[in-house]
Order: sequence, then C-alpha cells, then structure tokens
Amino acid sequence: MRISEVKSHLSRFRVGVAGAGGLGSNCAVSLARSGVGTIVISDFDVVEVLNLNRQYYFLNQVGLMKTEALKETISNINSEVTVIAHQKQLDRYNIPEIFAGCNVIVEAFDSSEMKEMLIETVQEKIPGIPLIVGSGMAGFGNTNELVCRKIDNTLYVCGDESSEVSDDHPPLASRVAIVANMQANIVIEILMNIK
Repeated sequence: MRISEVKSHLSRFRVGVAGAGGLGSNCAVSLARSGVGTIVISDFDVVEVLNLNRQYYFLNQVGLMKTEALKETISNINSEVTVIAHQKQLDRYNIPEIFAGCNVIVEAFDSSEMKEMLIETVQEKIPGIPLIVGSGMAGFGNTNELVCRKIDNTLYVCGDESSEVSDDHPPLASRVAIVANMQANIVIEILMNIK
C-alpha cells in the first residue's frame, strides 16, 4: 500500500491522547505525521524547560498550555490534521465525553493511579474502544525489553512493564520516544485493519 493510500485511510479516523507529556506529545506527532485525521488531546499542564529533555516541545513554547503548544506543532507538521485540545484534568466523569467518537485511545500519564482510572473508565463507560497504555520506559538502553503486549481485544501495553521512574532512573527521550512510537504503531495497525 502506498503512503498516499495509508494517509487517505487514516484521515477518516479520530484518536484520543490522554496526556500530553513525553508519551502523549511524541505519540501525537507520530500520528499526525502518519495522517490520522483528528487527534483529541487532553492535558492541564504547561510546558516547562524541564520537559524539553523528552517531550515534543520547543524552547519558544515554554509557558504555553501543552495542548495548545502541541496543536501548534502538529499544525506546522501537517495542517490537514484536526486537533481538538482540552485543557482539563481527566476523571471518570469527563473521559467518556472528551473521547466520544474516538476509534482508539492512547494513555500517556505519569501516575499509575491515573493509568488505572483511565483503563477502568474506558472499559466500563466506552467499552469496545481499544486503549494503548505505556508502562515501563525509564532509564536508557535495554531496547529489546521494550515490547507491545495485547492483554485482550481492546487493551495493549507498550514498554518493559517494570522500569519505575525515580531520581536515579529518570525517563530519557530515547526510551520515552520508542514507547510513544510503539503506541502510535499499534494505533495505526488497529486503524489500518478497519475497513
């Protein structure tokens, strides 16, 4: 299949991205470059200088809401992508509304509690929608340990599922971007299999 055919097919779909940090910003950019038609992003944080080591932002975007900065970046990459930006902290009540109509949702939180809440909410309130979760990407090296695992028909996990972030084991751009792109790749695979 030619790239023009892939982009034409992907342009029909809507993907939700829950969080616009390291995973979310990198994954959203990959989805935009691939031609996904609509990307719905929700995050309530602003871009800080400390984010630039692993998140897809630039020095001139420091101080902007992450969703607005990411919308600007995506527009500069592919102006045909529609970005719907929500400056909200996600919870059990607003997730179904914010991600209504999405064909796939990507989880991109730092907190394990937020990850768990999103998984439970999507499975309970919008069942049948595939959810791609990131887990275990701290540090560097050990690339072969980063994998994607299908848990069931709608839940996938990308990462090594064990490396916890800490002061001595920080998340670095290389592994974060690999996992984010693994998530994007699973999204594309799911969407390309929809006729």
